[in-house]
Parts: sequence; structure tokens; C-alpha cells
Amino acid sequence: MVYGKSIEFNSKGFSDIHDLSSEVEQVVEDSGIKNGIVAVFAVGSTASVSTMEYEPALVQDIKERLEFLASSSMHSHHSQTWGDDNGFSHMRATLMGPGISVPLVDGEMTLGTWQQIVVIDHDNRPRNRKVYVQVVGD
Repeated sequence: MVYGKSIEFNSKGFSDIHDLSSEVEQVVEDSGIKNGIVAVFAVGSTASVSTMEYEPALVQDIKERLEFLASSSMHSHHSQTWGDDNGFSHMRATLMGPGISVPLVDGEMTLGTWQQIVVIDHDNRPRNRKVYVQVVGD
């Protein structure tokens, strides 16, 4: 069986981090699937999906480290070509990846106690973001 649903939300950009764990859990529950895989995918080339302990200090640590790795003020050929100054956001999203898969066992995602599913919007402006969740199994 396959079940999928989009989740949409507004973000601030500049590596704004959103905890979507409860929304993903709701999609899993709605699917009725008990065992399989949950795929969570950011639609767009300037956002990432990952897991983390979603707490304010770590959120800040991640934002600071991303700024160090791919600074929002860095020169990029992409920004020079398109004039949108968001080459850094594409690099951050590429380094982190657009999606994850989580094993589903007995109707529960196999996440650790402090592990939440997050979407990170790296773009240089507020956006309406879409994440697609697909549950595959039985």
C-alpha cells in the first residue's frame, strides 16, 4: 500500500528550522499503514529535511554552522548568473539533502527519544514551503 500527502507551511528563510514531527506522524496515522517506510521530501532546491533534537540552543548551533559552511554573503556563480543572491541556499540544501526515510514498525516511526523530523529552509527570503510525505508498506 502507498499513501502520500503534502504538508505546507510558511518559513522565514535563512535556514529557518521547522519541527514537522507531529504533522508527519499524522500522515502516518492517516495512512493506516503499520509497517514500512516513511519518506519525507522537501519540494524545492533550497530546503532540506533531516532529524535533530529540536531545542533552541541546537537550532542556533545549526544555523551558525551552516553560515560558516556556506555563508549567506559568499560569492556564488549561481547568484551572479541569476541575480537572486541565493547560491548559498542551494549549496546548503545540496550538502544536507532534500529528504529522509524512516522505518515504520507497528505503526510507529523508529525515531529516538530526542529525534524530531525537521525541515530547514535555506533560501534568502520567506517562502511557502511544501514537504511531501509518502508512507509505503502494509
